[in-house]
Amino acid sequence: MIPCCVELSSLTTNGHGSAATSDELWMEEALRSAQRALEAGEVPVGAVVVCEGRIVGRGQNRNIGDSDPTAHAEIIALRQAGAAVGNHRLADCDLFATIEPCAMCAGALVHARIRRLVYGADDPKAGAVQSVMQVLNHPQLNHKVEVRSGVLAGRCAELLQTFFKSRR
Repeated sequence: MIPCCVELSSLTTNGHGSAATSDELWMEEALRSAQRALEAGEVPVGAVVVCEGRIVGRGQNRNIGDSDPTAHAEIIALRQAGAAVGNHRLADCDLFATIEPCAMCAGALVHARIRRLVYGADDPKAGAVQSVMQVLNHPQLNHKVEVRSGVLAGRCAELLQTFFKSRR
């Protein structure tokens, strides 16, 4: 297994002592990645790719540190997942992101053939799933992604809001 791997069986609570759904448990992992981005001075966005009950890709925003406009958490997680599974197609994988993906990341999810997207907070300024535009599941695309939004949305949004308030 690669270092990013965490199995669902090793996650049993949502960090607050109560049982949580698997979506919440994986979102907790994405929030940990977002926290690492925050500690590095990046916009706190995190993502994990899960295949067969284990994390095969993990990403956090690295745009500033890498001087790379494509270094979004989702892109980094997808790259790592592709390397881990040995395929550019991730049809049996789900991606968990702390915020609604932008157009670039949503397009990458389609190209990777991600089975399912689960995200926390909506992004009313750049969200490309439902908020601003609909890149995912556009009627002319040949791949459809199942979407669940709002998982731990309050915590995901709070992390971003706190970051941006500290910058003003």
